[in-house]
Amino acid sequence: MSVLVDAEWLNEHMDDGNLRIIDCRFSLGNPAEGRESYNESHIPGAIFFDLEKDLSGYVKMHGGRHPLPNMKNFLRKVEDAGIDNHTTIVIYDEKEAAFAGRCWWLFHYIGHENVYILSGGFAAWKKGSGKTESTVPHYPPTNYRPSVKDDILATVDEIQCIANGDRKTLLIDSRSRERFSGREEPIDRIPGHIPGAINLPWTEGMNDGYFLGPDKQKERFSKLKKDDPIIVYCGSGVTATPNFIALKEAGFTDVKLYAGSYSDWVSYEEHKVETE
Repeated sequence: MSVLVDAEWLNEHMDDGNLRIIDCRFSLGNPAEGRESYNESHIPGAIFFDLEKDLSGYVKMHGGRHPLPNMKNFLRKVEDAGIDNHTTIVIYDEKEAAFAGRCWWLFHYIGHENVYILSGGFAAWKKGSGKTESTVPHYPPTNYRPSVKDDILATVDEIQCIANGDRKTLLIDSRSRERFSGREEPIDRIPGHIPGAINLPWTEGMNDGYFLGPDKQKERFSKLKKDDPIIVYCGSGVTATPNFIALKEAGFTDVKLYAGSYSDWVSYEEHKVETE
């Protein structure tokens, strides 16, 4: 089954007692904007998860600009939101899919099965005349038992093997072609990409906030073999998640996320980069 649902599906299931909706709206240029937008208006019953406070950990020397959160802290947030192992979860952001994708990946990582993304995001919900509210809901806390899937998380050692010439695993850089080539780098200290990577920008799997359908995603990845191991990365492990999801939607079976991504890679002085 697809991990994507549309606004019509969500509207039909709003009264399901086992449903939790998560609002992940965020602005990299203004970190407070997502919470402010949530407080002003959100899908009824939605809980707010902040990219930097809830879906990321503290920035250190290594680990990237958005390292994975401490799992104990993340699970505490999950339990405080009234989510247990059997809850159906629908996640949305404004329409970017990257912030919702990060949240979806984290739930997938802890082994949650019924977790979906609202394709088109909050913009699609409003366009469909969906109701909104400003009330912040509170749910009875739960107990959550994670079943962590370490097989979807790539380590820096795995990336080092690829950079050193081991091409058994395909490494996909999800950033723009300008950043991949090194012609442009607005954030990280060194322009370029990880040696051995190919470039498949995550934005090419989207159409105005909506994921392309499975057939279109298969067309995007038509030169790749579905059973080959694949690792995706971006700048900080956020915008690579839509590519992770797109690959899964297209039927690829062995996909990992390099969570620290390029910002982690270049935090090591000895790591080489390539440019075009």
